[in-house]
Amino acid sequence: MEFLISILEQGFIFGITALGVYITYSILDFPDLSVDGTFTLGAAISATMIFKGANPFITLIVAFIGGAIGGFITGVLHERLKITNLLSGILVMIGLYSINLRIMGKANIAIFNNKNIFLDRYPLIILAIFLIITKISLDLFFKTHIGYALKAAGDNETLITSLGINSSRVRILGLMVSNAIVALSGGIMAQYQRFSDISMGNGTVIMALASIIMGQSFIKKEGVLKATTKVIIGAIMYKLSIGIALKLGMPPTDLKLITAIIVVLAIALNNRNILKDVERLFKRGGAKNA
Repeated sequence: MEFLISILEQGFIFGITALGVYITYSILDFPDLSVDGTFTLGAAISATMIFKGANPFITLIVAFIGGAIGGFITGVLHERLKITNLLSGILVMIGLYSINLRIMGKANIAIFNNKNIFLDRYPLIILAIFLIITKISLDLFFKTHIGYALKAAGDNETLITSLGINSSRVRILGLMVSNAIVALSGGIMAQYQRFSDISMGNGTVIMALASIIMGQSFIKKEGVLKATTKVIIGAIMYKLSIGIALKLGMPPTDLKLITAIIVVLAIALNNRNILKDVERLFKRGGAKNA
């Protein structure tokens, strides 16, 4: 039972992370690697402020704002300075490494004896509340004019340009919202594990992508569940896969390898129709040769 509760708790936190990455990956088609840095940024801000006696809920608001600033810089580098999207994210991620070290003052900071949002009771319920609020807020945001413009910016830039909407500003806004949510989840993670570490954000984008792909692969039918719900389910499935692998005796040092395998399997499952078509072509070719 404790194993499943732990999986759900971590799945809920990474569900928030995946919701942020979903904006850039699925909607804007923007490979934003800066999230590795903004996740740690949120954790660094929250842990440092709590260590200095700040209200743990206030620290999450500041972390959210910090993440939005990180996303804004990524957007400006790409949209205004015309740096490629991939390189823009990498540059911000590298820059945030030094900034996060400056915020914490050292490589890690512990807050074991400080107050946090969980108040030492019912972490699963509190995490579920944060996740639900984030999901509902995103769903409502996507129904606004700006939300529709954000979706159009990824699907049909010509359309929103013809409507007199600045697609560049819309993309920058999308990156700000995405990184703000990721930083929020980083702050929550720091309070959940009661410490912040400079390397805790490494691989965040891969784990989030694994969650998104798994959710979309296993629940393909349109209209059954909202896309944001699929992302959350995918995050829980990802964490469950990692947990089972560790339970079976895989060493923690192999977590990155396990993640890579999970992503490959999820993508393969997502493209199983393509694989079937290829198989049919080979069968037809064999029949003709016979």
